[in-house]
Amino acid sequence: MTSWMLALVALLPAFAIPAVAACHGGTAGRLVAVQLATSVATLMLILMTFAFDQSAFIDLALTLALLTLPGTLIITLFLERWL
Repeated sequence: MTSWMLALVALLPAFAIPAVAACHGGTAGRLVAVQLATSVATLMLILMTFAFDQSAFIDLALTLALLTLPGTLIITLFLERWL
């Protein structure tokens, strides 16, 4: 097991906590948990790039990082207007 894989495994609890928090709690807390989970997921995808020597994971990480904030803002706008 390489050091990249160990770092990836070490980030699993840091991803699990906001993933569980995104399923429970108030609306604002869920949005913050989703933002944190996607930030950690981006780091995990970058680590997977080096661990598996696949450059496609970096494309996924960049796409996730670019779409997280607009997606959260659209969800917030939806919640504000229709709920």
